[in-house]
Amino acid sequence: MTIGGHIMLLRKQKGFSQAALGKEIGTSGDIIGRYERNIMTPSIDVIMKISDTLGVSIDYLVGKTNLELDKGTLKRLEDISSLSDENKSFIFRMIDMALRDLKTGQAYANR
Repeated sequence: MTIGGHIMLLRKQKGFSQAALGKEIGTSGDIIGRYERNIMTPSIDVIMKISDTLGVSIDYLVGKTNLELDKGTLKRLEDISSLSDENKSFIFRMIDMALRDLKTGQAYANR
C-alpha cells in the first residue's frame, strides 16, 4: 500500500476528516487529500506529524512494515531497549514463555 493509502486508511480508522487531520498537523484538508491520492508526497517533517497524530510508527505509515505499532507498544519497546542485556534477556524470556502458553492454550481450544 502507498503512503497515501496508509494515511487515508488510518485517518478513517481514527475518525478524522481530511480537514481535521490537516488542522492537527498544520496544513489543509486539500493537502491531505493530495497526499492520499498520491499527487503529492509529504516531507519527512509532515510524515512525522501525521504518524504522531495517527498514533503509528513512521515505518508503518510509509509502508516499510505491515506491523502497526501503537504508541504504547513503541514506548514499551523503548523502555526494554534501555535495559541492561541481562534485564532484556529476562524480559524476552518472560515474553517467550507467555507467548508459548498462549499458543498452547489456543491449540487446545481449537480442538
